[in-house]
Parts: sequence; C-alpha cells; structure tokens
Amino acid sequence: MKKFFDEVFSVVISVVIALVIFWVVRTYFFYPFRVDGDSMANTMIDGDRFVLSLTDEIDQSDIVVFPAPDGSGDEYVKRIIGVPGDTIEYKDDVLYINDEAIDEPYLDSIKEDYFERFPDDTTFTNDFTLEEITGETTVPEGMYFVLGDNREVSHDSRYFGFIDADSVEGTTHFRYWPFSDFGSVQ
Repeated sequence: MKKFFDEVFSVVISVVIALVIFWVVRTYFFYPFRVDGDSMANTMIDGDRFVLSLTDEIDQSDIVVFPAPDGSGDEYVKRIIGVPGDTIEYKDDVLYINDEAIDEPYLDSIKEDYFERFPDDTTFTNDFTLEEITGETTVPEGMYFVLGDNREVSHDSRYFGFIDADSVEGTTHFRYWPFSDFGSVQ
C-alpha cells in the first residue's frame, strides 16, 4: 500500500511541477496570441495564431502587441516604425527614418493587392511627417510610433499618436497556426 501512495505522490508532484513550469513560462516568457482583424494583412491575417514573446528587446520593424489606446480592452498588433530619437516621414510612398529611405519588403504583397484593386492610385501610404501627426519632431523617450502593414484599414499611430513602451505586451516572431504558414514572421 505504501508503494501505491508513493507512486501517486510522485505523479502528483510531477504534475504540480509541470504546471508551475508552464505557468512561469506563460507568465514571464511566452504565451499564445490570436490575431483579430486585418490591420496587419498580408503579414498576419484574422485568425492567425502566434507565440508572443514577453522578453525580447524591441527593435524597429518588430511586430508588437499592446492594449488599444482607446481603453476598449482590445489588443492591437502593429509594426514598430519609430523608436525614441527617430524622425519619421512618408513621402511618395517611401518611408524615411532619420532622413534615410527604408525598404519595407513586408508590404510588397499587400501593395500588389492594393494596386490591382485601385490601379489609378499612385501611393499606398499617404504622405505625412511625424510632426504633422504628433506635433513632435522626434519619437520621445519611452515611446514608439507604430503602423499596421495594411495601411488602408489600420488604426495606428497616424490616428492615436505614440504608444508607451511600457504598454507593449510582447513581440511576435513565430506563427503556429495555420500550419500552412507555420514558421517565423518578418
């Protein structure tokens, strides 16, 4: 009988340890995230599922998750365009950060779709400067400027301004659903 209780105790301890490890990993390192909406199409589409990293350093062009600035309780998924100290300008469909033209290959497929639907349009992203949108000439310390890849429908920093760096919940680099798109995300 003692051997039976030892086995049960061993299984219970193993399960508890596994649950604690799962909780620690999910709370402090990674957790699953589901995309809701099309503001990041074609990079991410509604229903895609990702692993959200809670520990990564945040860099320009990273895809981040943060609470909607309007307090609705929604979570937004956007791309970091500007980090503290950056100047930002969009001119003739080209992104300039600190007066340097930035290649945005992640926009290629959505731009192609857009111009097929609207062949008379000449730009995908309307011209703007950081100062026109926010009143600031550079991204302030502790803040980020974010845009959705689907510029046509994205509600992003062009509408609500900067996001607080402390509000970023994590970064997404790995898609696990759908299986047909399994792998890293740029």
